[in-house]
Amino acid sequence: MDLFEAIYKRRDIRHFKKDPVEPTKLIKILDAAHHAGSVGFMQPWKFIVIESLATKTKVHESFLKCNQEAQANYTGERQQLYQRLKLEGILEAPLNLAVTCQHSVESGEPVLGKQSMPEMDVFSTCCAIQNLWLAARAEGLGLGWVSILDPTLIKEVLNIPHEVSLVGYFCLGYPEKFDSEPLLQKVGWRHRLPLREVVFRETWAQGGLD
Repeated sequence: MDLFEAIYKRRDIRHFKKDPVEPTKLIKILDAAHHAGSVGFMQPWKFIVIESLATKTKVHESFLKCNQEAQANYTGERQQLYQRLKLEGILEAPLNLAVTCQHSVESGEPVLGKQSMPEMDVFSTCCAIQNLWLAARAEGLGLGWVSILDPTLIKEVLNIPHEVSLVGYFCLGYPEKFDSEPLLQKVGWRHRLPLREVVFRETWAQGGLD
């Protein structure tokens, strides 16, 4: 699978087979993530690989609580649709991954390129996540991002230091299938914006694609 195929066929996976992820494939996609670009070559990411059912269960309990609260943001048909959506595969996936961001380098020196935009460490970590997602797709693996969680609780469960941020929590495994289009687009929740609506020329909202 070439890069563009992986980009267009990447999906947020929620339904997983029970097949284990081969250690060689896990290392391969983690290494791809670790080769992402980072401001000042900071490499602020750390990856926590989670297999324990006990740990997954604690995370899943956080999801259930936060998901119940999130439903209150919607009413009527929108809420009914929300309730039908499967938004995680925490217990089903053979592996869970937590991706963190350490905001300073071990030497304590200032990070090149970060002074005027301190959030670049988190942005760099997101680049690693994108690499992880695309590499997983290229290897036939599915990755699902679970954001309906209490990050403070998850940090406690995973013993993540206070000064380190949790950027993302993911489910990883072989999917039951890769849908032809994103789930939220498939069910009518949202649709992909036309490219012409997100490309400007020279200044904000000026011009665009011809």
